[in-house]
Amino acid sequence: MSWTSERVDLLKKLWLDGLSASQIAAELGGVTRNAVIGKVHRLGLSGRAKAPAAPAKARKTTRPANGDAQPSAPTETGSSAPQTVGATALKVEAAPAPAPVEKPRAEVVPIAKRASILTLTERTCKWPIGDPTKDDFYFCGNSSEPGVPYCPYHCRIAYQPANDRRRDRSSATG
Repeated sequence: MSWTSERVDLLKKLWLDGLSASQIAAELGGVTRNAVIGKVHRLGLSGRAKAPAAPAKARKTTRPANGDAQPSAPTETGSSAPQTVGATALKVEAAPAPAPVEKPRAEVVPIAKRASILTLTERTCKWPIGDPTKDDFYFCGNSSEPGVPYCPYHCRIAYQPANDRRRDRSSATG
């Protein structure tokens, strides 16, 4: 199938009428939806005719029969009415407040437990303490679980949930 000038004119007319590529392909016959899309792109037919928008209906207001045109006060939504989120009309359930997490307190590492790089093992905490360029630098040396490099105290510092890190970062900058 080749794109004759008649078929191209029909394609342009149908495209500007707002038909979909699938509908145009069915109307033309012998071409696929993708062929129609490719030809439309090569012809530069980007604009589509849109269906005329329905005019917005005027909102009817009811007035009392006695002629008083006093607007009524807006009603307050009670706590029994469900709250909604956006246009979803789903009931919002208040999430319970998270339990306060105890901040880890600094543990004092006894001198006997302090480890150098040479004394570290699989079961000792490898948390560095101090400045590595100074003579008083050491590692925590407390016992750790197998496969975990730190003791429980230093694990709480090293492995924080992402939400906690974001909250701490925002409170530090704000």
